[in-house]
Amino acid sequence: MKSNLSLIVLLISSLTYAQETMNETLPYATIPEAPETYTPGAVVSRLIDGLGFRYYWATEGLTEDNLAYKPSEKGRTIGQTMSHILGLSRTILNSAKKQPTDFTAEQEELPFQEKRRRTLENIKTASELFLVSEDLGEHKVIFIRKNGKVEFPFWNHLNGPIEDAVWHAGQIVMMRRSAGNPFNSKVSVFTGKVRD
Repeated sequence: MKSNLSLIVLLISSLTYAQETMNETLPYATIPEAPETYTPGAVVSRLIDGLGFRYYWATEGLTEDNLAYKPSEKGRTIGQTMSHILGLSRTILNSAKKQPTDFTAEQEELPFQEKRRRTLENIKTASELFLVSEDLGEHKVIFIRKNGKVEFPFWNHLNGPIEDAVWHAGQIVMMRRSAGNPFNSKVSVFTGKVRD
């Protein structure tokens, strides 16, 4: 039953992705409607939706100059910060799928729009999968590294990849402001909408 439900969610997600790609829209311009019930999976899904909404608006309207901006010589650029968030989104999605994240696999460098699209799609699919999860304990954080496999309980997601991605989305907002291209002031992270 659970695997059938997961398969249905993935199918719906794939169809949504195809439709969004055809319409050239991305998820999270607004936050999705809240679930009707407060289940553990619904709460995690909503946390991830909050990340998606923040990331969407943190990266909306960035220029090539913005992507190269960094606050100091030792800091990351906005583009590098986006790459890090993409990696975090892969970890979140893999956990939602109950799969490991393989750090031994080479990751290609993507252009800005593709990096942004993949990150938002990873976040959206992870949210949909967690929404229907009946046991968060099944969603371990598993890393495959050159020196072997490491496993962590789901709890590490909350203070790890999910919150780290929110943290870095905030850094992008700060850096773009410093670069002269501030975050849209009409965006309300409280309501998940853009004010008129």
